[in-house]
Amino acid sequence: MQSLELPKDLPAPIDDGAAAHLIGLTLPQIEFVSTNGSCINLGLLQGLAVIYIYPMTGRPDMKLPDGWDQIPGARGCTPQSCAFKDHFTELKALDCQVFGLSTQPTDYQLEARDRLHLPFELLSDSSLYLKRTLQLPTFFVDGNELYKRITLIVENGNILKTFYPVFPPDKNAEQVLDWLYANQT
Repeated sequence: MQSLELPKDLPAPIDDGAAAHLIGLTLPQIEFVSTNGSCINLGLLQGLAVIYIYPMTGRPDMKLPDGWDQIPGARGCTPQSCAFKDHFTELKALDCQVFGLSTQPTDYQLEARDRLHLPFELLSDSSLYLKRTLQLPTFFVDGNELYKRITLIVENGNILKTFYPVFPPDKNAEQVLDWLYANQT
């Protein structure tokens, strides 16, 4: 299994303003295939939900793209997912759904969900639909366009809060919980 420990010298991403427009927007009504085979329509989600959007999950049997650790914000998808797993019970106690989302195909995500024992579903946006509809930030590596790491807190399909840039990624679940506890209605 990949190490959950992040290198100490990872470059921190800078806030380029690419998420400043998101608060108050409504998620589009489109279905994304989840790792349990169901389709999840983000625009129809009821109640609270956390959607953490990440570049890609590495696999133990595959090499990461060259220079991955030098791309600000790229490294840390597995530690971020595991942190949400570790805090899942607390999030559920707040009646909050959790979803991870990346451009990776569902079968690739299924391997990660099963290997990491994630208690929530991962969603595939391989067509970059959210990039086009919400103007989410992306970057290119090895000819692939991937999402920059961003986390959305959504209520009834409306974006209440964004975490962008997310750094360090293994602390994002704690940041989300802190915000939810401070902003309970």
